[in-house]
Amino acid sequence: MAKTQPKLQIIPLGGLGEIGKNMTVIRVGDEIILIDSGLMFPEEDMLGIDLVIPDISYLLENKDMVRAIFLTHGHEDHIGALPYIMKQLDVPVYGTRLTLGILEGRLKENGVDSKNLRAVTAGDTINVGCFTVGFLRVNHSIPDAVGLSIKTPVGMIVHTGDFKLDYTPIDGQMTDFRRFAELGNKGVLVLMADSTNAEREGHTPSESTVGVAFERAFRSARGRIIVATFSSNVHRIQQVIDTAVHYKRKVAVLGRSMVNVVNISLELGYLNAPEGTIIDIDEINNYPHNKIVITTTGSQGEPMSALTRMALSDHRKVGIVPDDTVIISATPIPGNEKLVAKTVDNLMKLGANVIYGKDEGIHVSGHAAREELKLMHNLVRPKFFIPVHGEYHHLVKHAKLAQELGMAKENIFIAENGQIMEFTRDKGQFAGKVTAGMVMVDGLGVGDVGNIVLRDRRQLSQDGILIVVMAMSRDDGHIVSEPDIVSRGFVYVRESEALMDDVRKRVRDAIYRCEDEGVVEWSLIKSNVREALGRYIFEKTRRRPMILPIIIEV
Repeated sequence: MAKTQPKLQIIPLGGLGEIGKNMTVIRVGDEIILIDSGLMFPEEDMLGIDLVIPDISYLLENKDMVRAIFLTHGHEDHIGALPYIMKQLDVPVYGTRLTLGILEGRLKENGVDSKNLRAVTAGDTINVGCFTVGFLRVNHSIPDAVGLSIKTPVGMIVHTGDFKLDYTPIDGQMTDFRRFAELGNKGVLVLMADSTNAEREGHTPSESTVGVAFERAFRSARGRIIVATFSSNVHRIQQVIDTAVHYKRKVAVLGRSMVNVVNISLELGYLNAPEGTIIDIDEINNYPHNKIVITTTGSQGEPMSALTRMALSDHRKVGIVPDDTVIISATPIPGNEKLVAKTVDNLMKLGANVIYGKDEGIHVSGHAAREELKLMHNLVRPKFFIPVHGEYHHLVKHAKLAQELGMAKENIFIAENGQIMEFTRDKGQFAGKVTAGMVMVDGLGVGDVGNIVLRDRRQLSQDGILIVVMAMSRDDGHIVSEPDIVSRGFVYVRESEALMDDVRKRVRDAIYRCEDEGVVEWSLIKSNVREALGRYIFEKTRRRPMILPIIIEV
């Protein structure tokens, strides 16, 4: 009897149709490995939510099959969910030294043991179950980024991770073209490639070009220089340090995440600074303004970040003064443009010279543009292709690029989170769906805020709340005293006395109507009051506050 050919399943649980929350399941038979475990920051309508992580119901249902987690690099959208997921999955986590260094700090903050972390370097291979996973050096906006080669019983998968092709990288470590080409020569079944910049023509400029822009800005600065960038962009921070050393300035680091990453990077040797260059933020007043550089968080205008608080004159240790030069070395993430613009406005009002925007050359992307993607496709030459890491329009653009390079449309899979893509050596197809979605983190609560709670929060934020307190007799259900009305976010009670009198009258009428109809259940009385008030208030104000009737038995 012929042996059944094994099947390979690739199941994205996050990162498709969105920026962030990257997570992909690779399954053969009863063995699973996981690529990345990222988070996403909340959208504007997710009121009060701190973070969004992938729904891992599928992994928990198949807990015994999960063999290991492999990480491509240390950005939050690839490792940020691990403090929550490692509490539920007790498996080895493989990553490069800097990736694990950053992750270890996150785990410590969340009280999670780091005993499962396993350090690797580019060029290593790890055998886990039926999988052999190789780590391929790539360039990105953080050091120690890798792509993955995953040898399975069905065929080879190549996952690029987030990457760009930088021919003059800051650390001299170029993308391993040779290894990608070798894999292509041996035969690759599936390529999964970063799609973030699939709409951008040409090549992404080298990170080293930012150093030239820094040199120009530092040369003309008369006072302090404040550089805001992503805390994980270690190469950018290195260029700030190098330029500061050239102009004989001291460097102070501000912002909790920035301090953590800089300390880890110095300790592991990913950042280099001559002794005495980096000083404590409390020491900046010991030096003239023209001898100071501050590197800080807040390049996205985040409300609680150091730069935003400086712009609002609300920072305990650093206040903006005229002649400060502020360099915002980042491009706003879609949705953050207004926050960044507001921060720029506030900095300018305080007299700072603000350098920002694409034209200044102070930021380059960490993702491959179209010409680099074409080169990756031509090196790897896969049989099947799955565009990953991007919103839907990015995935479609990347798919069209693959077609332009000669790949058959039926061999390209534009997937959604939760869709199962199943492959044999000869064929690929969609094969159903698994549970996938968002789990919202609010404070210490993970997953306890869902769509209904968010809907209530939206209603509260739009029209406020009206609380109706009614004292009623336990014996006969009659109303004992005048209903008490509490308004929050609906109307100012003292200026709306006539409306409040009418509201009380409507409450009394609703209760008397219940008495006439013989209704004695508190829940039904509350429902009738809510319905009568809601209708009346909308007629009068065209608002729909949340109405919360409370009955006190006396």
